[in-house]
Amino acid sequence: MRKSDLLCRIRHRWVKTTDSKHHFPRYPNLIKGIVTTCLNQVWLSDITYIRIRTGFVYLAAILDAYSRKVIGYAVSTSLDTALTLEALKRAIAKRQPAPGVIHHSDQGVQYASGEYMDELKRQGFLISMARTGNPYDNAIMENFFKTLKHEEVNLCKYETYQDVTNRLPYFLEEVYNHKRLHSALGYRPPDEFEEVLLSQENNEIPRQTLLTLSVQS
Repeated sequence: MRKSDLLCRIRHRWVKTTDSKHHFPRYPNLIKGIVTTCLNQVWLSDITYIRIRTGFVYLAAILDAYSRKVIGYAVSTSLDTALTLEALKRAIAKRQPAPGVIHHSDQGVQYASGEYMDELKRQGFLISMARTGNPYDNAIMENFFKTLKHEEVNLCKYETYQDVTNRLPYFLEEVYNHKRLHSALGYRPPDEFEEVLLSQENNEIPRQTLLTLSVQS
């Protein structure tokens, strides 16, 4: 049936999560061509949706570009600044970064809003935004969401908001961060990769070993 093109093709409703038609300032892309060399050099942010029986749930996530680790996330039924701001605050609380981290996002109103920008500036972030309608400017986040949908969301029956809040943290923290292997990390999960970095800083492993694990983003 597949060869004869007789299978039913299910069309999923596409949900827009980026509203770039706003009056807030926009910022240039600071990560184009950059090669990350350490943790807390570049943070990547974006939003995706998860379909449930009664509608949609939205996930805002923040990844460290060097280790691919999910360092902050938030879930909500509302697509607003409160969602992205909660993910940001969780990432800040977990990492306690020094000023100078590049925060990269799209030009959506949730990231460009005054409240979100105020928090970034208060924490000393350098603000970077992708070009409108160009997913390649945030390719790592696009790949992360693709993995999330393929390996978790599409395999589980998320019927209610409670299903999402119960299951999603386990996948992000215990599976994606702690167990899932990444070719860009020398086939190590993000948690282990960061442990290797910490060990190197403490002179516990040879530098050459670390170099084989370096991320080329």
